[in-house]
Amino acid sequence: MMIDISTLRAATGDFAESNKLGEGGFGAVYKGTLPDGEEIAVKRMSNSSTQGVEELKNELALVAKLSHKNLVRLIGVCLEQQERLLVYEFVPNRSLDLILFDAAKREQLDWTKRYKIIDGIARGLQYLHEDSQLKVVHRDLKASNILLDMKTSPKISDFGLAKIFGRDQTQGVTNRVVGTHGYMAPEYMMRGNYSVKSDAFSFGVMVLEIVTGRKNTDDGSRQSEDLLTKVLNCACRCGSTGRPGQ
Repeated sequence: MMIDISTLRAATGDFAESNKLGEGGFGAVYKGTLPDGEEIAVKRMSNSSTQGVEELKNELALVAKLSHKNLVRLIGVCLEQQERLLVYEFVPNRSLDLILFDAAKREQLDWTKRYKIIDGIARGLQYLHEDSQLKVVHRDLKASNILLDMKTSPKISDFGLAKIFGRDQTQGVTNRVVGTHGYMAPEYMMRGNYSVKSDAFSFGVMVLEIVTGRKNTDDGSRQSEDLLTKVLNCACRCGSTGRPGQ
Protein backbone atom coordinates (compact mmCIF):
# COMPACT_ATOMS: atom_id res chain seq x y z
CA MET A 1 0.00 0.00 0.00
CA MET A 2 1.41 3.38 -1.04
CA ILE A 3 0.98 6.18 1.50
CA ASP A 4 1.57 9.78 0.44
CA ILE A 5 4.17 11.93 2.16
CA SER A 6 1.67 14.56 3.31
CA THR A 7 -0.23 11.91 5.29
CA LEU A 8 2.95 10.74 7.01
CA ARG A 9 4.13 14.28 7.77
CA ALA A 10 0.78 15.00 9.40
CA ALA A 11 0.83 11.67 11.24
CA THR A 12 4.28 12.24 12.75
CA GLY A 13 4.07 16.00 13.35
CA ASP A 14 6.44 16.52 10.41
CA PHE A 15 8.81 13.94 11.91
CA ALA A 16 8.98 15.79 15.21
CA GLU A 17 11.82 14.97 17.58
CA SER A 18 9.24 14.27 20.30
CA ASN A 19 7.84 11.44 18.16
CA LYS A 20 11.20 9.78 17.52
CA LEU A 21 11.24 6.20 18.82
CA GLY A 22 14.85 5.41 17.99
CA GLU A 23 17.65 5.70 15.48
CA GLY A 24 20.04 3.35 13.69
CA GLY A 25 22.53 3.27 10.84
CA PHE A 26 19.70 3.49 8.28
CA GLY A 27 18.02 6.55 9.85
CA ALA A 28 15.27 7.09 12.43
CA VAL A 29 11.90 5.62 13.43
CA TYR A 30 8.97 7.87 14.36
CA LYS A 31 5.63 7.24 16.00
CA GLY A 32 2.57 8.54 14.16
CA THR A 33 -1.21 8.34 13.97
CA LEU A 34 -3.10 7.93 10.69
CA PRO A 35 -6.38 9.80 10.03
CA ASP A 36 -8.38 6.69 10.98
CA GLY A 37 -6.68 6.62 14.39
CA GLU A 38 -4.33 3.73 13.70
CA GLU A 39 -0.96 4.16 15.39
CA ILE A 40 2.08 3.54 13.21
CA ALA A 41 5.88 3.42 13.31
CA VAL A 42 7.57 5.13 10.35
CA LYS A 43 11.10 4.08 9.40
CA ARG A 44 12.72 7.05 7.64
CA MET A 45 15.91 6.34 5.74
CA SER A 46 18.71 8.87 6.09
CA ASN A 47 19.56 10.56 2.78
CA SER A 48 23.27 10.24 3.60
CA SER A 49 23.15 6.47 4.13
CA THR A 50 23.94 4.42 1.01
CA GLN A 51 23.86 1.29 3.16
CA GLY A 52 20.36 2.26 4.21
CA VAL A 53 19.11 2.30 0.60
CA GLU A 54 20.04 -1.33 0.04
CA GLU A 55 18.70 -2.39 3.43
CA LEU A 56 15.42 -0.57 2.82
CA LYS A 57 14.95 -2.23 -0.59
CA ASN A 58 15.75 -5.60 0.93
CA GLU A 59 13.36 -5.10 3.83
CA LEU A 60 10.53 -3.94 1.57
CA ALA A 61 10.97 -6.89 -0.79
CA LEU A 62 10.91 -9.34 2.11
CA VAL A 63 8.36 -8.05 4.59
CA ALA A 64 5.71 -7.42 1.93
CA LYS A 65 5.64 -11.19 1.32
CA LEU A 66 5.64 -12.30 4.96
CA SER A 67 2.73 -12.52 7.38
CA HIS A 68 2.87 -14.02 10.87
CA LYS A 69 1.70 -12.88 14.29
CA ASN A 70 5.29 -12.94 15.56
CA LEU A 71 6.63 -10.70 12.77
CA VAL A 72 6.09 -6.96 12.74
CA ARG A 73 3.41 -6.06 10.15
CA LEU A 74 4.14 -3.77 7.20
CA ILE A 75 1.30 -1.30 6.56
CA GLY A 76 2.67 0.67 3.62
CA VAL A 77 5.51 2.49 1.91
CA CYS A 78 6.21 6.02 0.72
CA LEU A 79 8.70 6.91 -2.04
CA GLU A 80 8.02 10.61 -2.64
CA GLN A 81 10.08 13.83 -2.57
CA GLN A 82 13.33 11.87 -2.19
CA GLU A 83 11.94 10.27 0.96
CA ARG A 84 12.24 6.51 1.55
CA LEU A 85 9.76 5.46 4.23
CA LEU A 86 8.45 2.14 5.49
CA VAL A 87 5.30 2.23 7.61
CA TYR A 88 4.78 -0.48 10.23
CA GLU A 89 2.24 -1.24 12.91
CA PHE A 90 3.11 0.53 16.16
CA VAL A 91 4.16 -1.92 18.87
CA PRO A 92 3.56 -0.14 22.21
CA ASN A 93 6.05 -1.86 24.52
CA ARG A 94 8.87 -1.13 22.08
CA SER A 95 11.93 -3.37 22.02
CA LEU A 96 12.80 -6.20 24.39
CA ASP A 97 16.21 -4.79 25.34
CA LEU A 98 14.65 -1.64 26.84
CA ILE A 99 12.81 -3.79 29.40
CA LEU A 100 15.12 -6.78 29.80
CA PHE A 101 18.30 -4.82 30.48
CA ASP A 102 16.70 -2.24 32.77
CA ALA A 103 17.03 -3.34 36.41
CA ALA A 104 13.66 -1.89 37.41
CA LYS A 105 11.60 -2.70 34.30
CA ARG A 106 12.67 -6.34 33.96
CA GLU A 107 10.89 -7.14 37.21
CA GLN A 108 7.73 -7.00 35.06
CA LEU A 109 8.95 -10.13 33.27
CA ASP A 110 8.05 -13.16 35.36
CA TRP A 111 8.75 -16.70 34.13
CA THR A 112 5.42 -16.91 32.30
CA LYS A 113 6.12 -13.76 30.28
CA ARG A 114 9.72 -14.76 29.56
CA TYR A 115 8.62 -18.17 28.33
CA LYS A 116 5.95 -16.50 26.17
CA ILE A 117 8.59 -14.24 24.60
CA ILE A 118 10.97 -17.14 23.92
CA ASP A 119 8.16 -19.26 22.46
CA GLY A 120 6.94 -16.43 20.22
CA ILE A 121 10.41 -15.72 18.83
CA ALA A 122 10.86 -19.44 18.12
CA ARG A 123 7.52 -19.57 16.27
CA GLY A 124 8.45 -16.52 14.21
CA LEU A 125 11.78 -18.12 13.30
CA GLN A 126 10.13 -21.39 12.35
CA TYR A 127 7.87 -19.45 9.99
CA LEU A 128 10.84 -17.66 8.40
CA HIS A 129 12.92 -20.82 8.04
CA GLU A 130 10.29 -23.42 7.14
CA ASP A 131 6.67 -22.30 6.85
CA SER A 132 6.58 -19.11 4.76
CA GLN A 133 6.52 -18.91 0.96
CA LEU A 134 10.13 -17.73 1.27
CA LYS A 135 12.99 -19.34 3.18
CA VAL A 136 14.53 -16.43 5.07
CA VAL A 137 17.66 -16.09 7.22
CA HIS A 138 17.34 -12.95 9.35
CA ARG A 139 21.09 -12.49 10.14
CA ASP A 140 20.57 -9.82 12.82
CA LEU A 141 18.47 -11.36 15.58
CA LYS A 142 19.02 -9.55 18.86
CA ALA A 143 17.02 -8.19 21.77
CA SER A 144 16.68 -4.72 20.23
CA ASN A 145 15.06 -6.25 17.12
CA ILE A 146 12.34 -7.98 19.13
CA LEU A 147 9.30 -5.74 19.69
CA LEU A 148 6.70 -6.41 22.39
CA ASP A 149 2.99 -5.68 22.02
CA MET A 150 0.49 -4.83 24.76
CA LYS A 151 0.25 -8.49 25.78
CA THR A 152 4.07 -8.91 25.78
CA SER A 153 3.88 -11.04 22.65
CA PRO A 154 7.11 -10.71 20.63
CA LYS A 155 7.41 -9.57 17.03
CA ILE A 156 10.63 -9.99 15.05
CA SER A 157 11.58 -6.77 13.25
CA ASP A 158 14.30 -5.20 11.05
CA PHE A 159 14.79 -7.36 7.96
CA GLY A 160 17.32 -5.06 6.31
CA LEU A 161 20.12 -7.66 6.49
CA ALA A 162 17.97 -10.74 5.83
CA LYS A 163 18.67 -13.15 2.97
CA ILE A 164 16.30 -15.31 0.94
CA PHE A 165 17.36 -18.94 0.40
CA GLY A 166 16.24 -21.32 -2.30
CA ARG A 167 14.20 -24.23 -0.95
CA ASP A 168 17.12 -26.64 -1.44
CA GLN A 169 19.78 -24.16 -0.32
CA THR A 170 21.33 -24.83 3.08
CA GLN A 171 24.10 -22.23 3.31
CA GLY A 172 25.30 -18.91 1.94
CA VAL A 173 28.70 -17.21 1.95
CA THR A 174 29.47 -13.50 1.97
CA ASN A 175 32.54 -11.28 2.08
CA ARG A 176 30.50 -8.58 3.83
CA VAL A 177 29.89 -9.80 7.35
CA VAL A 178 27.21 -7.65 8.96
CA GLY A 179 25.29 -8.04 12.18
CA THR A 180 25.87 -7.49 15.88
CA HIS A 181 28.83 -8.84 17.83
CA GLY A 182 27.77 -11.14 20.62
CA TYR A 183 24.89 -12.54 18.56
CA MET A 184 26.78 -13.70 15.45
CA ALA A 185 27.62 -17.39 15.03
CA PRO A 186 31.39 -18.08 14.93
CA GLU A 187 31.35 -19.54 11.40
CA TYR A 188 29.57 -16.43 10.13
CA MET A 189 31.75 -13.94 11.97
CA MET A 190 35.03 -15.62 10.96
CA ARG A 191 34.31 -17.06 7.50
CA GLY A 192 31.11 -15.38 6.29
CA ASN A 193 29.14 -18.65 6.25
CA TYR A 194 25.49 -18.19 7.19
CA SER A 195 22.41 -20.42 7.33
CA VAL A 196 19.32 -21.01 9.44
CA LYS A 197 21.79 -22.28 12.04
CA SER A 198 23.18 -18.74 12.29
CA ASP A 199 19.76 -17.53 13.40
CA ALA A 200 19.53 -20.49 15.79
CA PHE A 201 22.80 -19.39 17.41
CA SER A 202 21.51 -15.81 17.82
CA PHE A 203 18.27 -17.17 19.24
CA GLY A 204 20.22 -19.24 21.78
CA VAL A 205 22.09 -16.13 22.92
CA MET A 206 18.78 -14.31 23.36
CA VAL A 207 17.34 -17.20 25.37
CA LEU A 208 20.25 -16.88 27.81
CA GLU A 209 19.70 -13.13 28.00
CA ILE A 210 15.96 -13.51 28.58
CA VAL A 211 16.49 -16.10 31.33
CA THR A 212 19.23 -14.16 33.12
CA GLY A 213 18.28 -10.56 32.36
CA ARG A 214 21.91 -9.88 31.40
CA LYS A 215 23.50 -8.67 28.18
CA ASN A 216 25.86 -11.09 26.49
CA THR A 217 28.41 -8.27 26.06
CA ASP A 218 29.19 -5.03 27.83
CA ASP A 219 30.51 -3.04 24.85
CA GLY A 220 33.98 -4.50 24.93
CA SER A 221 35.12 -3.53 28.41
CA ARG A 222 35.65 -7.22 29.25
CA GLN A 223 36.48 -10.36 27.34
CA SER A 224 33.34 -11.82 25.72
CA GLU A 225 34.32 -15.32 26.88
CA ASP A 226 34.26 -14.17 30.52
CA LEU A 227 30.88 -12.54 30.01
CA LEU A 228 29.42 -15.64 28.36
CA THR A 229 30.65 -17.74 31.28
CA LYS A 230 28.96 -15.36 33.71
CA VAL A 231 25.71 -15.43 31.74
CA LEU A 232 25.78 -19.25 31.67
CA ASN A 233 26.47 -19.40 35.41
CA CYS A 234 23.61 -16.98 36.02
CA ALA A 235 21.31 -19.15 33.87
CA CYS A 236 22.23 -22.18 35.98
CA ARG A 237 21.45 -20.28 39.18
CA CYS A 238 18.09 -19.18 37.76
CA GLY A 239 17.29 -22.80 36.93
CA SER A 240 18.21 -24.04 40.40
CA THR A 241 16.35 -21.30 42.29
CA GLY A 242 13.31 -21.26 40.00
CA ARG A 243 13.45 -17.47 39.74
CA PRO A 244 14.13 -15.37 36.62
CA GLY A 245 17.29 -13.29 36.57
CA GLN A 246 17.04 -9.91 38.21
